[in-house]
Amino acid sequence: MYSDYGFLKAKNSSEASSLREFSTYDIVRRLGVISPTRVHLKNHPIDQPVTVFNAALAVKDSMVHVYARIILGYYMYVSGIAKITFPIEDLLSGLVNFSHYTAELILYPTMKYDIWGVEDPRVSEVDNKLYMVYVGRTINYFNPAIRRERTAPVLAYEATRDNWVKTHVFIQPKENREHVISDKDAFIYKIDGKPYLFHRLHMDDEQTYLVISEIPEEVISERKHVAGRVVEVVERKTTVVLDPAPFELKLGWAGPPVKVGKSEYLFLIHGVDKEMEGYRVFAALMEYSRNEGFIVKAVTPYYIMEPRQTYEVFGDRPNVVFPCGSWLIDKDIMLITYGAADYLIGFGTLSVSETLSLLDKGRIY
Repeated sequence: MYSDYGFLKAKNSSEASSLREFSTYDIVRRLGVISPTRVHLKNHPIDQPVTVFNAALAVKDSMVHVYARIILGYYMYVSGIAKITFPIEDLLSGLVNFSHYTAELILYPTMKYDIWGVEDPRVSEVDNKLYMVYVGRTINYFNPAIRRERTAPVLAYEATRDNWVKTHVFIQPKENREHVISDKDAFIYKIDGKPYLFHRLHMDDEQTYLVISEIPEEVISERKHVAGRVVEVVERKTTVVLDPAPFELKLGWAGPPVKVGKSEYLFLIHGVDKEMEGYRVFAALMEYSRNEGFIVKAVTPYYIMEPRQTYEVFGDRPNVVFPCGSWLIDKDIMLITYGAADYLIGFGTLSVSETLSLLDKGRIY
């Protein structure tokens, strides 16, 4: 067991953390950005959001579907999610830096699990259907008397085009629930035929835990949902994957992984450093074994992306690259979407083969 909360621990997790150093070899090719001044909401009286960032991603039939966190005002910094769609050629040609795009507001606060904000979505394809997990700022978020479950991962799926239905909220077991301060950076993904929730817990020991939890198959099975009703689902067998390195405050999942072998998966993870509290990105290679569970096989010894462009260094939250979206657009190229300084949507590409080569330098297993 790991910690006082009964968490399990992935094999090689401690060894992997010890291999990492506070340096960067940036291999992400920047393709461009979308700024809030070039995004126009077609289903809201406010035409332009104040900020647009931390976007999820899906690519279908040469069209890029971006699911961006938007904020319409700074008073309570309440977020919703808007969908922007454009041809992938806009990215490859650089048109994305100049074009204006219409956006559809698709998810916004409606219930106690997300009333203070719908933010930081991740989109994954499971059994040929798109699922989104976003961070819901709960009714407790601004209540100084309740430092508990201030955020929770909420699941939605695309029922029809641009119609997303909220279905579940993920919670820790009863014995842990009162100890959860927040639960963030989440997505679902199926491994070895079973669905898992990848998420980041902040517990009342003031530690954060990069974890994977089992979730029931029924969460993604076909069935009717009662309109407006969201079901609580208990996270099971929560496993800690990696601890922050000595120079870091915390870690968090980026977008869904890329499968690179029969049972191997390439993950992107962000780390927040202690010195400047900046956000950078490194990669991890993990394997799933029915006998041993999740095994950390390698980490990049250094970060592979850090804030370096002006728009990544200077914004609402300086010194941040925060990937939420990832999608394989050919056999070797991963497209990523990321929040740039909490103000813009950034786009970049990453070579899978180059990343795997760097992972060989931090291989454990």
